[in-house]
Amino acid sequence: MVSMKTPVRFLIALLPLAAAAQTPPARQDHAVLRQAVEQFLRIQSAGLPGQVTISVGQVDPRLNLAACAAPEAFLPGTARVWGKTTVGVRCSAPAPWTVYIPATVSVTGDYLVTATPLAQGQVVGPNDLAKVRGDLTALPQGIVTDASQAVGRTLNVSLRPGTPLRGDSLRSQQVVQQGQLVRLVTNGPGFSISAEARAISNAADGQIAQARTQAGQVVSGVARAGGVVEVTY
Repeated sequence: MVSMKTPVRFLIALLPLAAAAQTPPARQDHAVLRQAVEQFLRIQSAGLPGQVTISVGQVDPRLNLAACAAPEAFLPGTARVWGKTTVGVRCSAPAPWTVYIPATVSVTGDYLVTATPLAQGQVVGPNDLAKVRGDLTALPQGIVTDASQAVGRTLNVSLRPGTPLRGDSLRSQQVVQQGQLVRLVTNGPGFSISAEARAISNAADGQIAQARTQAGQVVSGVARAGGVVEVTY
């Protein structure tokens, strides 16, 4: 207790200390956390195809976090910038903490669907496809967004009209078939050598094919359209 004889100047000096003891520490503004998440997702989603829309969920109002000078957003674990996701925000000083905030990243863009019924084994043509616009994040993974990814390829399964086309339902058309006569081609500086052989494996364009020469030697090379196998030594 301060006695009545305590100098007035000493009492005045104690007032700021008393006020500081009564002032609660600054708390983290939840709106700042949501802004950090939105900015992080905009940067991370910059390369996605189509128009990106980001919606950040609310922070649990019960959270009472110490104010952070530089909150850092990050993707936890297996989370990705696609559809419904979760973004973490952490602070290292003055008091370490980490929170997780839900968010949704929608991507509106064009994708391809089947315009007609397509049978398994059928080669896809330009008239077999139709372009549709929608939320790509609501579709299966591997959705085809460009006709060049599908035209000329063969279907692994039969599809009904209006079915979104997926990359795993297509395979490249074989340009070399087992038993086919192929032309082995070897190119080098100032020379080109070709010889006839018989394919002993199937291969699509760009895949490795094997062929047996007339002398019985088995060679490997890159299959190309027109029954050509490019051999490199």
